[in-house]
Amino acid sequence: MRRTPLLLALSLLLLARGSLAQQTPDPGSTENAAPLVLPAAPTIDDPMLAAMPPAPRAVATWEETLDLIRARSTDLRTAYDEVLRAEGLVRTALAGTLLTVNGTGTYAHFLAGSTGVTALTAQQQAALGAALAPSAPASQQAAVGTAFASAFDSVGTTPSDQITLGAQALQPIIALEPWHNYQTTKISVEAARLSYEDMKRTIALSVANDLIAVITAERVAELNRVGTRSALERLDLSRRKNNLGAASRLDVVRAQQDVETARATLVTGDEALRQAREALGLALGVPGQVGVTRDLNLDGLVQAALDSCKVADSVEARADVAAARKRVEVARRNVDDVYYLFLPTLSAQSVASYNAPFQSSQGSTTSSWNIGAVLTVPLWDGGVRYGSLRQTRALEDEARQTLEATRRQAAVQVEQARRSVTVAEAAEMVAKNARVLAAETDRLTRTGYIEGQGTSLELVTAAAALREADITLALRQFDLVRARVTAILALANCPW
Repeated sequence: MRRTPLLLALSLLLLARGSLAQQTPDPGSTENAAPLVLPAAPTIDDPMLAAMPPAPRAVATWEETLDLIRARSTDLRTAYDEVLRAEGLVRTALAGTLLTVNGTGTYAHFLAGSTGVTALTAQQQAALGAALAPSAPASQQAAVGTAFASAFDSVGTTPSDQITLGAQALQPIIALEPWHNYQTTKISVEAARLSYEDMKRTIALSVANDLIAVITAERVAELNRVGTRSALERLDLSRRKNNLGAASRLDVVRAQQDVETARATLVTGDEALRQAREALGLALGVPGQVGVTRDLNLDGLVQAALDSCKVADSVEARADVAAARKRVEVARRNVDDVYYLFLPTLSAQSVASYNAPFQSSQGSTTSSWNIGAVLTVPLWDGGVRYGSLRQTRALEDEARQTLEATRRQAAVQVEQARRSVTVAEAAEMVAKNARVLAAETDRLTRTGYIEGQGTSLELVTAAAALREADITLALRQFDLVRARVTAILALANCPW
């Protein structure tokens, strides 16, 4: 029994010496050695890693983009044509208040009928009676001439062709509806011009988003290739460890699955880049892919957009709201136009005519010229004016509702645009932090896998998380630029 404490003491002494030996630094131990350095990545040669070919055409500056929009944008051209059409309506309305002159010319060829000769004078009838009955007394000769003239009148002669020329001039003196309609069309021109200015703002915002979308898609395509290359490197590492007996076949299969996932993402990203380029081309009026040069500065894009478009003071000053307000004014004046149709009109009229036979030997010419005033009092038109009145009142109410809807939508768009900048900044910060953590996790997982401490599942999961974090960070960065451009153009007028 006395040996038990001795053995216990001896055991404690040996354990203490072992513990001290473990705490004593060993010059050859790994704790004092340099940090583990990963081996150099193997050379990866894969056709899918080749960079996307550049677009046939690329834009370098915002000013170049605006030049293409001015020259080739169909939407902008259509809006400008609406302005020209409104100006044409102004000239048409003005014509209703000015002098109108119309000329007429008529040529008449008589197919049937007769023209009498009862216009013979008494002397002509006496001479005709003397020629017909030379031996008769004078009174009898006159009676014979009169009877023959009457008989000839009943038979008739073929009339000559007639030429008639005429001219008519009409000048409105009191015509309230045409004068009022003329002022209404002038306001319509202002509304069309405001819509044209708003179309510039809308196109500028759309093209700016398309530019950012192309830059984003190109960045994502690059990150997809980097991720695919990294997946191929991990596959090579898994194969080498498998050849050395340090990894199983399952590790190689998992690495191959990761490579195929990365390839699928790469293919999808390349197609998204092509579609983004085509969308930019359509916005610029180019039927094909249009890219962006690498020297395009995103901060410069924001500043250029700010220089080309001026921020309005309020929502009411935005072009689309101002245009809707003008359309309400036009609709209200159209109602007044119908009321003016119930009022009489007074016009001055002058008519000149000239009538002559086709052959001057067959008759004499006649001409006339008169001037007068024409008072027109509308009495009943079957109800056309009453129907027009109901129609224009309904259109006025529609214009008012459109104005209110446009005002509400503009207010929400401006508020969302301002808030989107703050949201985009917060999202970018979160994406940066997530990317840092994903990169560190991938580094530690890869280091542990090389040292035999991790599994292939952890390696693949960490690699996929890093690729996703890289893409998410790129998207959040470009979302911030897009939000800043949208915030500028949401409440702006673009007089370029």
